[in-house]
Amino acid sequence: MSLDYLNLTQALRVFVGATAHQSQEHIKPTHQYVALRLVLEGGFLPDEITPHPPVRATRSRGGWSLEYAPALETTSESTVFGGMKTKQIDVVVAKSGVGPVLAVSVKGTFRAYRNLVNRMEEAIGDSTNVHVMYPGLVYGFLSLIRANREAEGYSANDMGIATNGAVSPQIQRYSAALSEMAGRKFVRNDYTRYEAVGLVLVENSHPITGTVNRTFPLPGSPLRIEPFFSKLFEIYDLRYPSRAEHMPAIRRAEWLAQSPLFEEITAGQASSLDEVLGYTARLSG
Repeated sequence: MSLDYLNLTQALRVFVGATAHQSQEHIKPTHQYVALRLVLEGGFLPDEITPHPPVRATRSRGGWSLEYAPALETTSESTVFGGMKTKQIDVVVAKSGVGPVLAVSVKGTFRAYRNLVNRMEEAIGDSTNVHVMYPGLVYGFLSLIRANREAEGYSANDMGIATNGAVSPQIQRYSAALSEMAGRKFVRNDYTRYEAVGLVLVENSHPITGTVNRTFPLPGSPLRIEPFFSKLFEIYDLRYPSRAEHMPAIRRAEWLAQSPLFEEITAGQASSLDEVLGYTARLSG
């Protein structure tokens, strides 16, 4: 890991450009992006997150500060106990004395979109298994699909976007099914549903390789990537800090704007911190 994947597009370029998928190296940059975003925007401490992002948080009288610490990085997944079996989840936040409180599962699909129904069944099983053991866990499911275009010679089974711009029927059906799996808010809600679900069509064509296709899912869909993380944070705050005001460790941290990490990110950049990241960092004051 490094700070190369602070921005989603940087991570997704690796995803769509991969030629071998068994090693998971094509999707690990997205895991890093998620882990870093949970720190910078979410206010979770790096030591609470698996895989550990390449940053260190220190607290002084002035507040919490972040610095780049590549030696702390890990690439391992976290094993979480489920109701039926253990489950390795891509990114997990665990609070001392509480256990896993937030997790994100990332899955990628490159072709053979007729098999997306199998991905949906796996996702339902994973959510149910984990929520049976941890009803309070805030669980997000992020589905990445390479947007293979018919104009580039992909067959009907492997084509994501037709020459007229229409999204393939297989992906549309998958989207409709995923929409029914999103929006779990309270701990007594259906265990088969996730607190947030994101569906991302990743462009596979030069010069927009790695960018998010913004036309699908449609505006207003619960699967849009833009509100994915804010939903996770909102539900986390509802379930944990709002019920345990006497436990300051449960609250999400705010970072000092003068943190060495932020200065390093923006060094030599004409853009602001938020413009570089593509989201708003959780700063104090």
